[in-house]
Amino acid sequence: MWESYLSGFKAWLQLEKSLSENSVEAYLNDIGKLCSYLQINDFKKSPGEITLKDLEGFTRQINELGMSATSQSRIISGIKSFFKYCVIENIIHHNPALLLESPRNRRKLPDVLSFEEIEAIIEKLDLSLAEGVRNKAILETMYSCGLRVSEVVNLKISCLFLDVGFIRVTGKGDKERLVPIGSEAIKHIQIYLKNIRSHIKPQNGQTDTLFLNRRGGKLSRVMIFLIIKDLAKKASITKTVSPHTFRHSFATHLVEGGADLRAVQEMLGHESITTTEIYTHLDREYLRQTLIAHHPAYHRK
Repeated sequence: MWESYLSGFKAWLQLEKSLSENSVEAYLNDIGKLCSYLQINDFKKSPGEITLKDLEGFTRQINELGMSATSQSRIISGIKSFFKYCVIENIIHHNPALLLESPRNRRKLPDVLSFEEIEAIIEKLDLSLAEGVRNKAILETMYSCGLRVSEVVNLKISCLFLDVGFIRVTGKGDKERLVPIGSEAIKHIQIYLKNIRSHIKPQNGQTDTLFLNRRGGKLSRVMIFLIIKDLAKKASITKTVSPHTFRHSFATHLVEGGADLRAVQEMLGHESITTTEIYTHLDREYLRQTLIAHHPAYHRK
């Protein structure tokens, strides 16, 4: 029943909003969930007949299903975008999603690794193996640049500007950004390129891909996850560790060290500064010690 509306919405997201294929699919899946809800409850309504009450019933249901606040917020955002499109295209004259509220999003922060813990993980690599040399370059790059796991597996040789200390990264929505890269990461990428990568025959379409498996194919995100999990276990680290932990630790260490939030935002590829602000979650003891060290009231004679 809604096929034509969804088709138009898809074209609008692609042409007017210039969203990536993954983002477009995510929006369409969100509207698909709403359509399923309407079908299950026998609400044979067009977009113009949908009311705020209908949408609130749908949000109650996804909440009762136990979805996280983050997932609920994303779905509601997709629904709001759909009805905004309907208004713009004169499919409806009143937007029922205008007053639709998202759940309070209490973001659960991932664990942060200390610099010493990151070092301990990296030290567990077996550099006598080709995979160990490659993985050393991967982990040093992830921590040095704060990359998403998808960004590191898609990193191109042509996007390395190691002589000037930068790499070009393609992030969410195919948006590119230049990220500074540290000397340790540069050194281990060069070792990998010279001693390992040069001896691998890339599969079709992977000639420019930096990190390859032994068969010349691109690494999967799951493989990076498994590599890090295994190393964390060997290093006897009990925290929940994933590729995102490296990115989160990179940002946290920068902010704790006094880095400007705007600069960290730029390096992480966040569109909104509020996303970056989660990294200001310094622990209470750190704040207390900072207060004692720097507040004049604590240094009265």
